[in-house]
Amino acid sequence: MYNFTQEDLVQYLYKETSPEKTAAITAALNSDYNLREIMEILSGSIEKLDTVEMLSPRQQTLDAIMNYAEKPVEELHA
Repeated sequence: MYNFTQEDLVQYLYKETSPEKTAAITAALNSDYNLREIMEILSGSIEKLDTVEMLSPRQQTLDAIMNYAEKPVEELHA
């Protein structure tokens, strides 16, 4: 039984794993049906995310974040 996290599998799909981990996941996928099912679900999710049109946040939202970030820590905990 292999103990890969979803993060490991997503990194594998994006080709961000080390050569050793890539080899281990590839070997596991060849022998573990459940892991292949999980990988298919993650792969499908990534494909769907790639088709979603990303919208920029409103300027008001960005301004509020920037104003919050400029405050000193003491003011935030007062």
